[in-house]
Amino acid sequence: MTKTEFLSMLAQEDFPAPVLVTREANGFLDTHSHPFEVKALVIQGQINITINDIKHCHVTGDLFHLLNNQVHTESYGIQGVEYLASRKD
Repeated sequence: MTKTEFLSMLAQEDFPAPVLVTREANGFLDTHSHPFEVKALVIQGQINITINDIKHCHVTGDLFHLLNNQVHTESYGIQGVEYLASRKD
């Protein structure tokens, strides 16, 4: 997905403008959740999101979606990751 397509999709689904998130190489966030829904587009690098013991690998151009309060872990590739993330209550 391109950045233009992502921004269009967010607008159609009433998500606010995204922010750029940068995470360090080989980083990790232990089990957690967010009190909001997230839609994000990977701009560079890799993020692995594990939900219910199933690992999902997302690389440049991939979209990922987390539901409100969805429990997950995150890990980042050898080059880290940058992604555009939009949060909706």
